[in-house]
Amino acid sequence: MSEHSKRSVVVERTSSGQFVATNTRGGSISFGMADGDQDTGFTPVELFLAAIGGCTAVDVDIATGRHAEPTRFSVTVAGDKVSDDLGNRMTNLEVAFTVTFPDGEGAERARAILPRAVRTSHDRLCTVSRTVEVGTPVTTTVTDA
Repeated sequence: MSEHSKRSVVVERTSSGQFVATNTRGGSISFGMADGDQDTGFTPVELFLAAIGGCTAVDVDIATGRHAEPTRFSVTVAGDKVSDDLGNRMTNLEVAFTVTFPDGEGAERARAILPRAVRTSHDRLCTVSRTVEVGTPVTTTVTDA
């Protein structure tokens, strides 16, 4: 492991069913349980889907963006939330890219490498989806403050 391999966030309760996650650089994002039709905040499952899409989007953007600036770059991540003998979990996860480049030589190169960039992100680079696909134990502890 490299000396900078550790990653962490702190999740704190802000109100009933609502939380804020803060990273070590001071960035934060609010999330929680969906609460009614007007609630537009993210749930933890939606953050999970966003993490998969965001991770692979960054990889693909780096690979294609050095050749051409896209006119559209959208990643849709979807799956089914199930509850069965294995507990609550997501199945049938799908990541769909919609990327458009303008005309031009660099754009042709970007279009040509797009499928390989998506495949490489999925197979090797995206830490989030690789962790899901490979699987890793999650340990929990309780500290009485």
